[in-house]
Amino acid sequence: MSWLPLIIAALLAAAVLIGFVVVLAGMRQEDNRRHLPTNAPTVPAAFARRVTGCHVHDGRPRRRPSEQLRATPLPPAPGVESSPARHFAGR
Repeated sequence: MSWLPLIIAALLAAAVLIGFVVVLAGMRQEDNRRHLPTNAPTVPAAFARRVTGCHVHDGRPRRRPSEQLRATPLPPAPGVESSPARHFAGR
């Protein structure tokens, strides 16, 4: 029996446990009065927000409208009269 799979499993379990503890510590550092500032107070809190998907929006647009991505139509495939993107774009 090789010890390598057990060592890899133990290292992976330790990394997951450390990550879990960091996320819990970051969540505990947040304000508990239903108020989240736009920026996280500490690095573990920012990591906890990233892992849990907690995003704070202040209502301002992220980009100016001129900088937003615009959808460009796809060129038709060779030998095909109309591409699916053009077919559904007209609806």
